[in-house]
Amino acid sequence: MSNQRVQKPTLTGQRFKTRKRDEKKVFDPTQFQESIVQGLNQTGSDLDAVAKFLDASGAKLDYRRYAETLFDILVAGGMLAPGGTLSDDLTRTEFCLFTAQEDLETMQAYAQVFNKLIRRYKYLEKGFEEEIKKLLLFLKGFTESERNKLAMLTGILLANGNISASILNSLYNENLVKEGVSAAFAVKLFKSWIHEKDIASVAGSLRKVGMDNRLLELFPANKRSCEHFSKYFTDAGLKELSDFARNQQAIGSRKELQKELQEQMERGDAFKDIIASAREEMKKNNISEQTMIGIVWTSVMVYVEWNKKEELVTEQAIKHLKQYSPLLKAFTSQGASEILLLVKMQEYCYDNIHFMNSFQKIVVLLYKADVLGEEAILKWYSEAHVAKGKSVFLEQMKKFVEWLKNAEEESESEPEEAD
Repeated sequence: MSNQRVQKPTLTGQRFKTRKRDEKKVFDPTQFQESIVQGLNQTGSDLDAVAKFLDASGAKLDYRRYAETLFDILVAGGMLAPGGTLSDDLTRTEFCLFTAQEDLETMQAYAQVFNKLIRRYKYLEKGFEEEIKKLLLFLKGFTESERNKLAMLTGILLANGNISASILNSLYNENLVKEGVSAAFAVKLFKSWIHEKDIASVAGSLRKVGMDNRLLELFPANKRSCEHFSKYFTDAGLKELSDFARNQQAIGSRKELQKELQEQMERGDAFKDIIASAREEMKKNNISEQTMIGIVWTSVMVYVEWNKKEELVTEQAIKHLKQYSPLLKAFTSQGASEILLLVKMQEYCYDNIHFMNSFQKIVVLLYKADVLGEEAILKWYSEAHVAKGKSVFLEQMKKFVEWLKNAEEESESEPEEAD
């Protein structure tokens, strides 16, 4: 028997040491704010020194946890309360965006500070976009000068792709729009954006996020017209933006018109009713006959499910276009409209490969139906055609064009279709 005493089990349990990563940290931005404010007070208005301080501090301070606090301080000098006012009884700095000089050069320098910070700490990217969205909603809480600086900075950041144009959704806030804050802010923003890049950059970014047709929403409903938008932004020195908005409005109107035409065709409405409705829309939206014939051609062609066999699609197209020739004829009263129709037909037959051999037969059909005239066809053949399928279609049209040129001598003969 061993003399070694056996240790009896106890009921007290065993205490395990909690690992640091399992401990829940209390959210307390006060100490973080003091550290950032102190550093900014030391660097002062030297933005290169500010950028270096922020770069180094990221290794010691929890940027991920306190991103909103960090951006509030850099923009407004301290933490922002709801509505955009600075929180009471907290440390602040006088060295921030809102206290800087109100000029484009200074705002470009600040944009570089934010750009360097986010390139160094990529995880701040999303938080920064959220901050800009929030700041835009707080615009009424800022002074006019603060709004101007924020607008210029935002325009520069958008131009350089540092943030997505989706942040502009905040400007459609009902209260901001109603009080004219959104429109005034947009003037400064777009001016700095176009100064930094160009109107093509604005157009591309807005299209990417589906906001290219929403610019008129910067105004309240009673002022939401293309005319008001154009005058407001042209008077502010942004004619390029006015022209872009007008063009987008016209595109939107054309899309709506095409949709309406297709619905009328599907319902089997009488041609006289479709024509009357289309002419009314032309007048209302200032749409030219050349634009209209393009819309009618597209509507007529997308209305059908075409046969995939080349030998059958021509017969199907001739039958369909013969039926709809009165609709096409109604919008080819001008030579320019006829030529545009010929170009649209050329592009369509090229883009839809089953129609490559149908072009000449369609032209002859529409010539016989008085949709296309001799002069327009000859002009298209000699100079007005486009590059798409040029050699194929000119070759197809050769015999018919020769017949047209000799039409005076052979006025009683019928046009022959090419084999």
